[in-house]
Order: sequence, then C-alpha cells, then structure tokens
Amino acid sequence: MYTRDNYAASKQEIERRRLNAINTAEERNAELALESEEIREIDAELKGTGLLLFKTACMGGDIEEIRKRNVELNAKRRRTLVKLGYPEDYTDVHYTCTACSDTGFVGTRMCNCLKQLLITKNIQSSGMGNLIDKQSFDNFNLEIYKDSPDNCKRMEKNLKIARDFADNFARHHGNLLLIGTTGTGKTHISTAIARVVISQGFDVLYDSVQNVVSDFEADKFRSGYGHTDSVSEKYLECDLLILDDLGAEFTSQFSVSALYNLINTRQNKGLSTIISTNLSATELAGKYEGRIYSRIIGSDFTVLRFEGKDHRISR
Repeated sequence: MYTRDNYAASKQEIERRRLNAINTAEERNAELALESEEIREIDAELKGTGLLLFKTACMGGDIEEIRKRNVELNAKRRRTLVKLGYPEDYTDVHYTCTACSDTGFVGTRMCNCLKQLLITKNIQSSGMGNLIDKQSFDNFNLEIYKDSPDNCKRMEKNLKIARDFADNFARHHGNLLLIGTTGTGKTHISTAIARVVISQGFDVLYDSVQNVVSDFEADKFRSGYGHTDSVSEKYLECDLLILDDLGAEFTSQFSVSALYNLINTRQNKGLSTIISTNLSATELAGKYEGRIYSRIIGSDFTVLRFEGKDHRISR
C-alpha cells in the first residue's frame, strides 16, 4: 500500500533518529569521562564485569555474583551522575520511540511510529498540500446548503456515500464522479476522503487532469537522453487517484486516448479513481468520446451531483 519511495524515506528517518540517540549518548559519556575520575573508574569496572559476565555465561559458570556487582555499579553510577548535577539517566540512549527503540518494528509488527511517518509521507506526496490539514468530514458544513431543502438533502446523501467510500476503502475499491460547479464542495469531499484513506495506509495521488495528461505526454515524447524515469507511471499504480477539473484540459486526440487508457487500466487493476468536473453530464458527453463517457457515467462510477451557489465566494 505504501510507495517504495515513501517507505524508504520513512525508514531512513527512523534510522536517523536511532543513530542520533546513540550518538548523543556516546558524546555525553565521553564528556563525563573527561569531567569525572569517579565515572571513569566505574565505567572501567563495568567494562570488566561485562566481559567477565559474558565469558562466565559462555562457560556455563555461576554468574549470580557478577550480575549483582554489575547492578551495584550501575546504581553507583546513577548516584554519581546526580551528585555531579545530571539526571541519573543522562547518558542512557533516549530513543524517540521507546516501543521499538527507533527500529520501526516491535518484533515482526510495524510500530505505530513508522506507520505515522508513512502516513505523513503519503500526505506530503499526495499533491493535496495543506488541504488535508484543513478539510475533513468533521468540518464539512451542511448548514451552507440549508437555503435549498432539496440540495441540502442531496448533500447529506453525498456526504454519507463519501464517508462510506472512505471508511470501507480497504474492503471495497469503488470509483466516484463528482459533478458540480465551482465552490459547491467537491474539493472538500475529495480531500476528506483522501485524509481517511491515507490514514488507513493507502497511497493517494491528487492532481488536475491537465497536469496528469502533460505527464503522460512528457513520457511519450521525451528523447532518449537525460531523465529516463517515468513521470506518469505513478498514476497507474497508486491505490486512489483523484483527478481534478476534468474538462478544463486542452482536448486533443492524445489527451482523450491518455485519459481512456488511464481510467481503463486502473479499473482493470481494481484501483479506485475519483474524478471531479465542473461540466454537466450533457457537457461531458459532448466533449468526450463514448468509451470515456460510458466509463465514468456508467455503472463503473458512482455519480454525486453538487449543486448550489459558490460557497467560497459566500464565505
């Protein structure tokens, strides 16, 4: 579910935290060794008892007295640190996450700290910027639709469908087509869905249809020199793709073909797509050939209509 790049970046961050904690402890130990002769003497004896403990255990000998002395030395060291004005755990390794000691895993189970990092990386790479921090199901305001009882009822239904889509994403990958004029709530609903789906560990991408088509065009017509990594493959692989502003892109034979291949490939792979458009169903039918129109208006997509005034202007 997580992209390879996001997983690698998250693991790298976890490892950075771990090394930073270890290095800090080593630096503090080195500083104290210079400052206190008593600490140096205790550390030297601890090193000796540690080695003796290991050797005795390997030979099957009795380690109880050595273990007791080791405990006594550690307690003495803590008291000495406090006497010197430091916390007794000053030279311990202080990991960011005590559950996994900054490894990312508790046994074979992924630790919550790594899961949270992956969610953050997924949000950052989703293309939704700060919208996810601002827009959610909880702050979707149905009151702004109260001027029209029919429209308010429709939006209540849209909100329920969108919540169900997000909450059940792991079990059912569907598709949504959001139709409505500017400022009627399409972006807010899309963002709210993305927020929930990303929190479940899925990879989400959001971009305008124009930018997506441009990336496919760049891959098709680039030369064999320089940058060779695909910039469009991500749209064919992510768990949820949110295509914004269908119909605003420059329409050409290539753009129509790219859109059809994108939608068709994702459906064949069982991947979910949300498309938003300011065009009506009639305008979509006039702009796109039958095979695209039948895909997004037919049974493959659940159509949500958004009506009313531009609430962004109202606010």
